[in-house]
Amino acid sequence: MAPSFDDWAREVRLLAGERRAVVLAHNYQVPWIQDVADFVGDSLALSRQAAATEADVIVFCGVHFMAETAKILSPDKKVLIPDLDAGCSLSASITADQLREWKAEYPGAAVVSYVNTSAEVKAESDVCCTSSNAAEVVRSIPTDREILFLPDMFLGAHVERQTGRKMHLWMGECHVHAGIGAQEMRAKAEASPEAELLIHPECGCSTSAIYLMGEGVLPADRTRILSTGGMVKESLQSPAKSFLVATETGILHQLRKANPDKVFEPINEYAVCRYMKTITPEKLTRSLREMVFEVTVPEDIRARAARAVERMIEISPATVPAS
Repeated sequence: MAPSFDDWAREVRLLAGERRAVVLAHNYQVPWIQDVADFVGDSLALSRQAAATEADVIVFCGVHFMAETAKILSPDKKVLIPDLDAGCSLSASITADQLREWKAEYPGAAVVSYVNTSAEVKAESDVCCTSSNAAEVVRSIPTDREILFLPDMFLGAHVERQTGRKMHLWMGECHVHAGIGAQEMRAKAEASPEAELLIHPECGCSTSAIYLMGEGVLPADRTRILSTGGMVKESLQSPAKSFLVATETGILHQLRKANPDKVFEPINEYAVCRYMKTITPEKLTRSLREMVFEVTVPEDIRARAARAVERMIEISPATVPAS
Protein backbone atom coordinates (compact mmCIF):
# COMPACT_ATOMS: atom_id res chain seq x y z
CA MET A 1 0.00 0.00 0.00
CA ALA A 2 1.37 3.42 -0.98
CA PRO A 3 2.14 5.72 1.96
CA SER A 4 -0.04 8.73 2.63
CA PHE A 5 1.45 12.20 2.18
CA ASP A 6 1.63 12.66 5.95
CA ASP A 7 3.53 9.40 6.48
CA TRP A 8 5.92 10.13 3.63
CA ALA A 9 6.45 13.74 4.74
CA ARG A 10 7.29 12.60 8.27
CA GLU A 11 9.95 10.26 6.90
CA VAL A 12 11.41 13.02 4.72
CA ARG A 13 11.54 15.49 7.59
CA LEU A 14 13.13 12.89 9.89
CA LEU A 15 15.80 12.06 7.30
CA ALA A 16 16.43 15.75 6.57
CA GLY A 17 16.91 16.39 10.27
CA GLU A 18 19.34 13.50 10.62
CA ARG A 19 21.36 14.68 7.62
CA ARG A 20 21.19 18.38 8.58
CA ALA A 21 19.71 18.93 5.13
CA VAL A 22 17.62 21.72 3.64
CA VAL A 23 15.15 20.63 0.95
CA LEU A 24 14.52 23.03 -1.95
CA ALA A 25 11.71 22.71 -4.49
CA HIS A 26 11.32 24.70 -7.66
CA ASN A 27 7.83 25.98 -8.50
CA TYR A 28 7.53 23.37 -11.28
CA GLN A 29 7.95 20.34 -9.02
CA VAL A 30 5.07 17.95 -8.28
CA PRO A 31 2.79 19.02 -5.38
CA TRP A 32 4.09 16.54 -2.78
CA ILE A 33 7.65 17.76 -3.34
CA GLN A 34 6.58 21.40 -3.04
CA ASP A 35 4.59 20.72 0.13
CA VAL A 36 7.43 18.96 1.97
CA ALA A 37 10.21 21.39 1.03
CA ASP A 38 11.75 23.93 3.36
CA PHE A 39 11.69 26.52 0.57
CA VAL A 40 9.74 26.73 -2.69
CA GLY A 41 10.39 29.28 -5.42
CA ASP A 42 12.59 30.41 -8.30
CA SER A 43 15.96 28.75 -8.73
CA LEU A 44 18.35 31.55 -7.75
CA ALA A 45 16.29 32.68 -4.77
CA LEU A 46 16.28 29.07 -3.54
CA SER A 47 20.06 28.82 -3.81
CA ARG A 48 20.49 32.06 -1.88
CA GLN A 49 18.06 30.93 0.80
CA ALA A 50 19.93 27.64 1.20
CA ALA A 51 23.27 29.44 1.43
CA ALA A 52 21.93 31.48 4.34
CA THR A 53 21.00 28.39 6.38
CA GLU A 54 23.11 26.37 8.81
CA ALA A 55 22.42 23.17 6.83
CA ASP A 56 25.31 20.90 5.86
CA VAL A 57 23.41 19.42 2.89
CA ILE A 58 21.26 20.95 0.16
CA VAL A 59 18.81 18.67 -1.63
CA PHE A 60 17.69 20.52 -4.75
CA CYS A 61 14.46 19.29 -6.27
CA GLY A 62 14.83 21.03 -9.59
CA VAL A 63 17.06 20.54 -12.60
CA HIS A 64 20.82 20.12 -12.82
CA PHE A 65 21.87 23.72 -13.50
CA MET A 66 19.91 24.76 -10.38
CA ALA A 67 21.85 22.33 -8.21
CA GLU A 68 25.07 23.66 -9.75
CA THR A 69 24.03 27.20 -8.83
CA ALA A 70 23.43 26.07 -5.25
CA LYS A 71 26.97 24.64 -5.20
CA ILE A 72 28.36 27.86 -6.68
CA LEU A 73 26.87 29.84 -3.80
CA SER A 74 27.49 27.19 -1.10
CA PRO A 75 30.89 25.63 -1.85
CA ASP A 76 31.19 24.18 1.66
CA LYS A 77 27.84 22.41 1.60
CA LYS A 78 27.14 19.03 -0.01
CA VAL A 79 24.59 19.48 -2.83
CA LEU A 80 22.38 16.60 -3.93
CA ILE A 81 19.89 16.20 -6.77
CA PRO A 82 17.46 13.27 -6.49
CA ASP A 83 17.72 12.37 -10.20
CA LEU A 84 20.75 12.95 -12.45
CA ASP A 85 18.49 12.89 -15.51
CA ALA A 86 16.80 16.13 -14.42
CA GLY A 87 18.28 18.22 -17.21
CA CYS A 88 17.06 21.35 -19.01
CA SER A 89 16.56 21.89 -22.74
CA LEU A 90 17.26 25.62 -22.38
CA SER A 91 20.49 25.16 -20.45
CA ALA A 92 21.57 22.48 -22.93
CA SER A 93 21.08 24.87 -25.87
CA ILE A 94 24.54 26.40 -25.34
CA THR A 95 27.86 24.97 -24.14
CA ALA A 96 30.92 26.76 -22.83
CA ASP A 97 32.78 25.95 -26.07
CA GLN A 98 29.97 27.47 -28.13
CA LEU A 99 30.00 30.57 -25.95
CA ARG A 100 33.75 30.96 -26.30
CA GLU A 101 33.39 30.77 -30.09
CA TRP A 102 30.58 33.36 -30.00
CA LYS A 103 32.66 35.68 -27.81
CA ALA A 104 35.53 35.44 -30.32
CA GLU A 105 33.19 36.83 -33.02
CA TYR A 106 32.43 39.89 -30.87
CA PRO A 107 35.58 40.81 -28.93
CA GLY A 108 34.87 43.23 -26.13
CA ALA A 109 31.14 42.44 -25.97
CA ALA A 110 29.54 42.02 -22.56
CA VAL A 111 28.14 38.53 -21.97
CA VAL A 112 24.83 38.45 -20.08
CA SER A 113 23.77 34.92 -19.18
CA TYR A 114 20.38 33.92 -17.87
CA VAL A 115 20.75 31.83 -14.70
CA ASN A 116 19.25 28.89 -16.65
CA THR A 117 22.72 27.91 -17.83
CA SER A 118 25.45 25.52 -16.75
CA ALA A 119 28.20 26.49 -14.32
CA GLU A 120 30.71 26.43 -17.19
CA VAL A 121 28.65 28.91 -19.19
CA LYS A 122 28.23 31.18 -16.17
CA ALA A 123 32.02 31.08 -15.73
CA GLU A 124 32.44 32.44 -19.28
CA SER A 125 29.98 35.27 -18.61
CA ASP A 126 30.42 38.83 -17.37
CA VAL A 127 27.15 38.90 -15.46
CA CYS A 128 24.12 36.68 -14.90
CA CYS A 129 20.47 37.69 -14.80
CA THR A 130 17.07 36.30 -13.89
CA SER A 131 13.84 36.76 -15.81
CA SER A 132 12.81 39.45 -13.32
CA ASN A 133 16.01 41.53 -13.35
CA ALA A 134 17.33 40.99 -16.90
CA ALA A 135 16.31 44.47 -18.04
CA GLU A 136 17.98 46.10 -15.02
CA VAL A 137 21.19 44.15 -15.66
CA VAL A 138 21.22 45.13 -19.35
CA ARG A 139 20.61 48.80 -18.51
CA SER A 140 23.70 48.74 -16.27
CA ILE A 141 25.97 48.02 -19.24
CA PRO A 142 27.39 51.09 -21.06
CA THR A 143 25.38 51.86 -24.20
CA ASP A 144 28.49 51.86 -26.40
CA ARG A 145 29.25 48.23 -25.54
CA GLU A 146 27.77 45.33 -27.50
CA ILE A 147 25.88 42.69 -25.56
CA LEU A 148 25.68 38.95 -26.10
CA PHE A 149 22.50 37.75 -24.39
CA LEU A 150 21.95 34.04 -23.85
CA PRO A 151 20.52 31.51 -24.07
CA ASP A 152 16.78 32.31 -24.27
CA MET A 153 15.75 34.21 -27.40
CA PHE A 154 12.24 34.98 -26.11
CA LEU A 155 13.53 36.49 -22.87
CA GLY A 156 16.15 38.37 -24.86
CA ALA A 157 13.51 39.82 -27.19
CA HIS A 158 11.44 40.85 -24.17
CA VAL A 159 14.46 42.63 -22.66
CA GLU A 160 15.13 44.43 -25.94
CA ARG A 161 11.58 45.76 -25.87
CA GLN A 162 11.89 46.82 -22.23
CA THR A 163 15.23 48.60 -22.63
CA GLY A 164 15.23 49.71 -26.27
CA ARG A 165 18.67 48.11 -26.43
CA LYS A 166 19.58 45.99 -29.46
CA MET A 167 21.53 42.88 -28.47
CA HIS A 168 22.97 39.79 -30.08
CA LEU A 169 20.65 36.97 -29.02
CA TRP A 170 21.48 33.28 -28.77
CA MET A 171 18.73 31.28 -30.47
CA GLY A 172 17.96 29.01 -27.52
CA GLU A 173 14.60 28.19 -26.02
CA CYS A 174 12.86 26.15 -23.34
CA HIS A 175 10.91 23.48 -25.20
CA VAL A 176 7.99 23.78 -22.76
CA HIS A 177 7.68 27.56 -22.85
CA ALA A 178 8.26 27.73 -26.58
CA GLY A 179 5.28 25.41 -27.04
CA ILE A 180 2.83 27.85 -25.40
CA GLY A 181 1.52 29.63 -28.48
CA ALA A 182 -0.12 32.93 -29.26
CA GLN A 183 -3.27 31.46 -30.80
CA GLU A 184 -4.24 29.46 -27.71
CA MET A 185 -3.38 32.42 -25.49
CA ARG A 186 -5.62 34.72 -27.53
CA ALA A 187 -8.46 32.18 -27.61
CA LYS A 188 -8.34 31.66 -23.84
CA ALA A 189 -8.18 35.40 -23.19
CA GLU A 190 -11.17 36.10 -25.46
CA ALA A 191 -13.16 33.32 -23.76
CA SER A 192 -12.38 34.76 -20.28
CA PRO A 193 -12.35 38.54 -20.70
CA GLU A 194 -12.35 39.15 -16.95
CA ALA A 195 -9.22 37.06 -16.31
CA GLU A 196 -5.77 38.48 -15.65
CA LEU A 197 -3.01 36.99 -17.82
CA LEU A 198 0.25 35.89 -16.20
CA ILE A 199 2.88 35.18 -18.87
CA HIS A 200 6.45 33.97 -18.36
CA PRO A 201 8.93 35.86 -20.60
CA GLU A 202 10.41 32.57 -21.84
CA CYS A 203 7.09 31.73 -23.50
CA GLY A 204 6.78 31.71 -27.24
CA CYS A 205 3.62 33.78 -26.83
CA SER A 206 5.28 36.63 -24.92
CA THR A 207 6.23 38.56 -28.05
CA SER A 208 2.72 38.15 -29.42
CA ALA A 209 1.29 39.32 -26.10
CA ILE A 210 3.11 42.66 -26.41
CA TYR A 211 1.82 43.08 -29.97
CA LEU A 212 -1.74 42.10 -29.04
CA MET A 213 -1.72 44.52 -26.12
CA GLY A 214 -0.68 47.27 -28.52
CA GLU A 215 -3.53 46.32 -30.85
CA GLY A 216 -6.04 46.33 -28.00
CA VAL A 217 -6.75 42.60 -28.36
CA LEU A 218 -5.31 41.82 -24.92
CA PRO A 219 -6.09 44.12 -22.00
CA ALA A 220 -2.91 46.04 -21.16
CA ASP A 221 -4.12 46.56 -17.59
CA ARG A 222 -4.60 42.83 -17.01
CA THR A 223 -1.64 41.32 -18.87
CA ARG A 224 1.54 40.72 -16.85
CA ILE A 225 4.86 39.29 -18.05
CA LEU A 226 6.49 37.86 -14.92
CA SER A 227 8.85 35.29 -13.45
CA THR A 228 7.25 32.43 -11.53
CA GLY A 229 8.02 34.18 -8.27
CA GLY A 230 6.51 37.35 -9.72
CA MET A 231 3.36 35.42 -10.60
CA VAL A 232 2.89 34.29 -7.01
CA LYS A 233 3.40 37.85 -5.76
CA GLU A 234 1.00 39.31 -8.34
CA SER A 235 -1.67 36.72 -7.53
CA LEU A 236 -1.61 37.77 -3.88
CA GLN A 237 -1.90 41.50 -4.48
CA SER A 238 -4.19 41.54 -7.52
CA PRO A 239 -7.93 42.16 -7.02
CA ALA A 240 -8.65 39.80 -9.93
CA LYS A 241 -10.51 36.57 -9.10
CA SER A 242 -9.50 34.54 -12.17
CA PHE A 243 -6.16 34.13 -13.91
CA LEU A 244 -4.83 32.55 -17.09
CA VAL A 245 -1.29 31.29 -16.64
CA ALA A 246 1.32 30.85 -19.38
CA THR A 247 4.18 28.82 -17.95
CA GLU A 248 4.91 25.25 -16.83
CA THR A 249 1.84 23.92 -15.07
CA GLY A 250 3.64 23.10 -11.81
CA ILE A 251 3.24 26.73 -10.75
CA LEU A 252 -0.52 26.24 -10.50
CA HIS A 253 -0.11 24.36 -7.22
CA GLN A 254 1.60 27.33 -5.54
CA LEU A 255 -0.85 29.83 -7.02
CA ARG A 256 -3.91 27.86 -5.89
CA LYS A 257 -2.45 27.10 -2.48
CA ALA A 258 -1.69 30.78 -1.86
CA ASN A 259 -5.08 31.93 -3.18
CA PRO A 260 -7.78 29.35 -2.38
CA ASP A 261 -10.53 31.83 -3.26
CA LYS A 262 -9.20 32.50 -6.77
CA VAL A 263 -9.27 30.51 -10.02
CA PHE A 264 -6.10 29.70 -12.01
CA GLU A 265 -6.19 27.99 -15.39
CA PRO A 266 -3.27 27.17 -17.70
CA ILE A 267 -3.05 28.64 -21.17
CA ASN A 268 -1.72 25.23 -22.23
CA GLU A 269 -2.52 22.30 -19.95
CA TYR A 270 0.15 20.20 -21.68
CA ALA A 271 2.98 22.58 -20.73
CA VAL A 272 4.69 20.03 -18.50
CA CYS A 273 8.47 19.77 -18.12
CA ARG A 274 9.41 16.11 -18.17
CA TYR A 275 12.79 16.95 -16.61
CA MET A 276 11.23 18.61 -13.57
CA LYS A 277 8.85 15.71 -13.18
CA THR A 278 11.64 13.11 -13.09
CA ILE A 279 12.00 13.93 -9.39
CA THR A 280 9.41 11.90 -7.52
CA PRO A 281 8.66 11.54 -3.81
CA GLU A 282 10.38 8.15 -3.83
CA LYS A 283 13.54 9.63 -5.36
CA LEU A 284 13.63 12.42 -2.79
CA THR A 285 13.42 9.84 0.01
CA ARG A 286 16.23 7.81 -1.56
CA SER A 287 18.36 10.94 -2.01
CA LEU A 288 18.16 11.73 1.69
CA ARG A 289 18.54 8.13 2.83
CA GLU A 290 21.51 7.25 0.58
CA MET A 291 22.92 10.80 0.08
CA VAL A 292 22.65 10.64 -3.70
CA PHE A 293 23.35 12.15 -6.19
CA GLU A 294 26.08 14.67 -5.41
CA VAL A 295 26.57 17.66 -7.71
CA THR A 296 30.05 19.17 -7.81
CA VAL A 297 31.63 22.11 -9.64
CA PRO A 298 35.42 22.42 -10.11
CA GLU A 299 36.70 25.30 -7.97
CA ASP A 300 38.16 27.35 -10.84
CA ILE A 301 34.82 27.24 -12.66
CA ARG A 302 32.85 27.80 -9.47
CA ALA A 303 34.81 30.92 -8.54
CA ARG A 304 34.40 32.50 -11.98
CA ALA A 305 30.71 31.61 -12.12
CA ALA A 306 30.22 33.05 -8.62
CA ARG A 307 31.64 36.38 -9.77
CA ALA A 308 29.06 36.58 -12.57
CA VAL A 309 26.25 35.85 -10.08
CA GLU A 310 27.65 38.30 -7.52
CA ARG A 311 27.81 41.08 -10.13
CA MET A 312 24.13 40.55 -10.84
CA ILE A 313 23.29 40.75 -7.14
CA GLU A 314 25.30 43.99 -6.83
CA ILE A 315 23.33 45.49 -9.75
CA SER A 316 19.93 44.20 -8.71
CA PRO A 317 19.83 43.16 -5.03
CA ALA A 318 16.08 43.69 -4.60
CA THR A 319 15.05 41.24 -7.33
CA VAL A 320 17.03 38.26 -6.01
CA PRO A 321 15.99 37.97 -2.38
CA ALA A 322 18.02 35.78 -0.06
CA SER A 323 15.07 35.01 2.17
